[in-house]
Amino acid sequence: MERKTFLKSTLGLGLSAFFLGKVKATDIPQTYLKAEGIMPVNGKYSLPELGYAYAALEPYIDAKTMEIHHTKHHQAYINKLNEALVKEPNLQQKSLEEMLLNLSAQPESVRGVIRNHGGGHWNHSFFWESLKTGTQMGEGFKTLATNSFGSVATMQATFEKIAMGVFGSGWCWLILQNKQLKIITSANQDNPLMDAGKEPVMLPKILLGIDVWEHAYYLKYQNKRAEYVSNFWQVVNWDRIENLLKS
Repeated sequence: MERKTFLKSTLGLGLSAFFLGKVKATDIPQTYLKAEGIMPVNGKYSLPELGYAYAALEPYIDAKTMEIHHTKHHQAYINKLNEALVKEPNLQQKSLEEMLLNLSAQPESVRGVIRNHGGGHWNHSFFWESLKTGTQMGEGFKTLATNSFGSVATMQATFEKIAMGVFGSGWCWLILQNKQLKIITSANQDNPLMDAGKEPVMLPKILLGIDVWEHAYYLKYQNKRAEYVSNFWQVVNWDRIENLLKS
C-alpha cells in the first residue's frame, strides 16, 4: 500500500469528517491508551504496566518474549523518544498522538525520532492493551466481520494472509471505517495515526494490531511467523474491541 493511501487510514476519532488543518490535543479522545502512553509526566514518557504477568499469555506467547519485548524493546523506544524531546522542550508537554497526527509539522530535528520511537511507543502501548486470554469474540464484532468479509473465518484468514505478507518488520492493523472492517499494514513502527491531521479524512477506529517484527515471536516460533499469527487469535482481548466499538 502506498504511504499516501495508508496515512488516510488513521486513528479512530469517530466516523465523521475532520476539518482541514492541524489536529489539537483537545480533539483527541483518551480512548486508546492509558495516560502514560499518551501524555508525558514532567516532560518524559514512561513504560506502561502490562496489567498482567509476563506468563499470562502462555502457551501462545511465552513469558521470556513478553519480558524482553516489554522491558527491553519498548523501553528502548521510550528512552530514545525522551532523549530527543530534550532538544525541543516545547514538545515535552504535548500529547504523543497530537505529535503523530501532525508528524510532518514537527521540528525536523526530532521528526524522525517521533516517527520511529514515538511510533514504537504508541504501537506497543496499544498492543499490550489488546492482549488477554479467556475473552470471547462479541456479537457486535461478529456481525461486522460477517458483513465485511462474508464470515468471521474469512476475516481471520484474510488478516493472517496480509500479516504474513508484511515484508521484513512491521504491523498489520484491523480498522473500522465507514461501517466496514478493513485490514491494512505499516512498515517498521509506522501506524495509522501518522500525519492524519494534514487533510480531511473519514477517520476510522483502530480495533486491533499485531506486531510482526521478529522480536515479537522469534524466541518461541523462530521462523514460523504463520504459527504465531494463527495463535494470535487466542490472546486477543475481545472485550476491549467490543468497548472500542461502543465508544
